[in-house]
Amino acid sequence: MASEFPEHFKVTALAAGRRVERLAEQAREFGVSLVSVERKEDAARVRELIPGVEIRWGKEGLLEIALSQRVDMVVAALVGAAGLPSTLSALEAGIDVALANKETLVMAGELMCAAAKKSGASILPVDSEHSAVFQALAGHDAAAVKRIILTASGGPFFGRSKESLKEVTPEEALAHPNWDMGRKISIDSATMMNKGLEVIEARWLFGLDAHSIAVTVHPQSVVHSMVEFADGSIIAHMGVADMRGPIAYALGYPDRLPLSGMALDLGRMGALTFAEPDLDTFPALGLAYDAIKEGGTMPALLSGANEVAVESFLAGKIGFADISEVVSRAMSGYIPVKVDSLEAVLEADRVSRVRAGEAVKNINS
Repeated sequence: MASEFPEHFKVTALAAGRRVERLAEQAREFGVSLVSVERKEDAARVRELIPGVEIRWGKEGLLEIALSQRVDMVVAALVGAAGLPSTLSALEAGIDVALANKETLVMAGELMCAAAKKSGASILPVDSEHSAVFQALAGHDAAAVKRIILTASGGPFFGRSKESLKEVTPEEALAHPNWDMGRKISIDSATMMNKGLEVIEARWLFGLDAHSIAVTVHPQSVVHSMVEFADGSIIAHMGVADMRGPIAYALGYPDRLPLSGMALDLGRMGALTFAEPDLDTFPALGLAYDAIKEGGTMPALLSGANEVAVESFLAGKIGFADISEVVSRAMSGYIPVKVDSLEAVLEADRVSRVRAGEAVKNINS
């Protein structure tokens, strides 16, 4: 977006994990003066690649990026719990956040929303489904909303039997039919955990109870989500399967940017189909609803356990069908506590990884 609309956006600071070459490339492209990396040892390499740029690292580096006086908006896109402290700090400081990180609201939605409300900051969704709901709600009274309907592509295994998924390989699970995504989110889409996490996000973004958030499988990925109102009317958001759309809407809000190549050809679209999700074959979605029902830190535990399970599957330690089983075992017997601090959330994340690690070992024993 920044390169396509330089008159609208100026990138002033960038943070990355360990992809220092890519970070340096982007910093040079946009003339960035402040960057942060995950590890101190990577800072020397960054200094070689982009001499003269201010370099920070670790948690403190992320906080400095998020709270920089040079920024009007923070794009939160770090995977996992790493971005929680910096995102919360930005919201507390009244800085708008374009949210592309699921864990932020899944793990700490109560904290994030309270901070945004107190400071007046906005949380603008970048996920295509939540962006679709956000746009469909524009101009409507929240009291008139009956429910929101998140669409799911079904991933690469929609229609498969539960038995057939036992021998699925990581390569097969990573082959999403519609979207080009990272490895972790691709696996989450294949298990439908991705949709479960989005249900939890939607609960906080739109202030609805879980029973007012439905999921429907829509393999064509043309309808990105829908809102049903009290009078039975449904407003659907449609568009091509391209993340540039929701990214541009979040960054440019309340304006719409003129994106090229985003037109939807209705005449060539063909049939649009919708189906109920199969919770027996894809139990991860049901686990997410269970986590919402339990409340407190249970969604944080769900999220952390799922990260461990996905990593274990990609490393060949467990099978595809074991991913949800690991999460289920990690959740079993856990007593959630109130989300009254970031420390409580991070402790639940730590516990989740221990419990999930034990579940992985037990499955293999």
